[in-house]
Amino acid sequence: MSRNLDSPVQTQMAVAVFKTPLSGANKMEGKQQQHHKHHHHQQLQRQSSGRRVFVQTETGCVLGMELDRSDNVHTVKRRLQIALNFPTEESSLTYGDMVLTNDLSAVRNDSPLLLKRNFMHRSSSTPCLSPTGRDLQQKDRSGPIEILGHSDCFSIVKHMVKDIVKAMKMGVEPLPVHSGLGGAYYFRNKRGESVAIVKPTDEEPFAPNNPKGFVGKALGQPGLKSSVRVGETGFREVAAYLLDYNRFANVPPTALVKITHSVFNVNDGVKGNKPREKKLVNKIASFQKFVAHDFDASDHGTSSFPVASVHRIGILDIRIFNTDRHGGNLLVKKLDGVGMFGHVELIPIDHGLCLPETLEDPYFEWIHWPQASLPFSDEELDYIQSLDPLKDCDMLRRELPMIREACLRVLVLCTIFLKEAAAYGLCLAEIGEMMTREFRPGEEEPSELEVVCIEAKRSVTERDVFSPRSDVVGEAEFQFDLDCDELESVYGSKIQLTDDYFTKNPFSNGRSSLGKLEESIKEEDDDDDDEEDNTENAVPMITTMKDSFFSSAAFHDKALSLSKLSTSMKNTHLSDTGRKNIKPLTRGKSENTSSGHKSANEQLPVSASFVKVADMKEDEWVLFLERFQELLGPAFAKRKTATLSKRQRLGTSCQF
Repeated sequence: MSRNLDSPVQTQMAVAVFKTPLSGANKMEGKQQQHHKHHHHQQLQRQSSGRRVFVQTETGCVLGMELDRSDNVHTVKRRLQIALNFPTEESSLTYGDMVLTNDLSAVRNDSPLLLKRNFMHRSSSTPCLSPTGRDLQQKDRSGPIEILGHSDCFSIVKHMVKDIVKAMKMGVEPLPVHSGLGGAYYFRNKRGESVAIVKPTDEEPFAPNNPKGFVGKALGQPGLKSSVRVGETGFREVAAYLLDYNRFANVPPTALVKITHSVFNVNDGVKGNKPREKKLVNKIASFQKFVAHDFDASDHGTSSFPVASVHRIGILDIRIFNTDRHGGNLLVKKLDGVGMFGHVELIPIDHGLCLPETLEDPYFEWIHWPQASLPFSDEELDYIQSLDPLKDCDMLRRELPMIREACLRVLVLCTIFLKEAAAYGLCLAEIGEMMTREFRPGEEEPSELEVVCIEAKRSVTERDVFSPRSDVVGEAEFQFDLDCDELESVYGSKIQLTDDYFTKNPFSNGRSSLGKLEESIKEEDDDDDDEEDNTENAVPMITTMKDSFFSSAAFHDKALSLSKLSTSMKNTHLSDTGRKNIKPLTRGKSENTSSGHKSANEQLPVSASFVKVADMKEDEWVLFLERFQELLGPAFAKRKTATLSKRQRLGTSCQF
């Protein structure tokens, strides 16, 4: 795909979305009765005759359509072309990792699909045309808000949707959220109270219809974080909620929706990505319950936060490998001594940068807090040990079928790592330290978690030296083309393991990179300065399987003994040659950006990738997890030694 990723997309970003009319809709008297029976009729018709899908183009256009048994990829593209006047030649219809060739049987009801252009040959003189608001009302008989999912967890969201739809009919307008880097909107009830915050996927940072000037990439391309694609933060928000069983960490109810309103932003590529005239448009968006709060954690003394609250949020962050947990996305609500967490309640939000497709550098603001150095309670340990990463993956595949396998592998690694570390006796801060990289001038070094992964993957690679694997058809479609180095820089002879990795203190100073980025934008508006901010990306957490997957002698013949591994880690060091592939973190202005727009590459430097989990075949992945689990013991022992040494130097532990 030949395109300049540094320059804004110069094409019209129409987002007119409509679904074909449902035949045989009953006409009944009474608006409420009509709406209820019509909605019930829609559900019955979809169950009996087909499925409903929402096809989104990489420029943000969305079309909802009903599928029947005769539909295939060709007919879907044809209907999209007719409805939106959108060229569909040289394009691919994708469903998460899957590139649909013709058959649509794998697509589930109410799923979002993405139409990606294989070549950039759009013409700004023939932009996509949006049907008018009147056309939308005539053609689209679905509700103004449709939940894309059928989990029982969405029952609260359904009640919120009803309240908002009633308010919309009464003329209560949503309010745009002015903070943050992406487009977001408060949707209100009939009393004018905020009920939900809605974030359209095509208004994310650097997405085509971002209302704040952060444009330049199509949906599906690497985004604000290189391992999280543009347009895919929404389902990650939902995943965090679904994984927060029994509201353990207090994540607000969240769902993925198709939502129709004129408040949303649509940039006009013909006129330099300026907002177009407002009209009714459909969007795919995350829909999260609005939680009234008094302030966020960055405005409050963190030492007073309840230990249980910090631990529970930290446990979630480790499981989902959160790359952006800063004080601004921890809401604080005063409870006056009443509530599950004592005097205040913490509400974690903004999980769009969790579950990356590869291991990066996570950001855990709580790693600095004294609560994180206290041991887990028995209740917390029981919760951790009850987690089943394989069941988690099955649940997410069922509820969010568009989620990518690379994300699920990171989830498995992190959950296993959490379970094993907690069972070994590590506290939350120690686990977070092992997952976090240490930044040195001009370079990054792998975290302790990544060092174990590198060695585990090396074992798998050595096993396959004399039996090279065959090419896999379609493997390129599964791989996410991140800014990764060649295999030798991931687990070859250039990178060696050093004892220093297991004794370093990876605490990093300052707030998360995204918070700094937003502050720099404000300074840019005032001083017209284009400064870049250093990034703290996400480091994947590593996990271990409950039992060994293999017991054959062939596997154990290849495995290094734990004592030999400990010796190798003590006596080897990362060579200068191995560091050459690590990109230095620099400040400066990107050369290939247009005036008035912020390029993704201009704002955040790309984090080095030391190890990938998505490039392993299934048998290699299982063997990798076994080796990974075997190597965790020495790593945990070294971390415990480092912690004791640090406490002896300090002379006392944290008290509050």
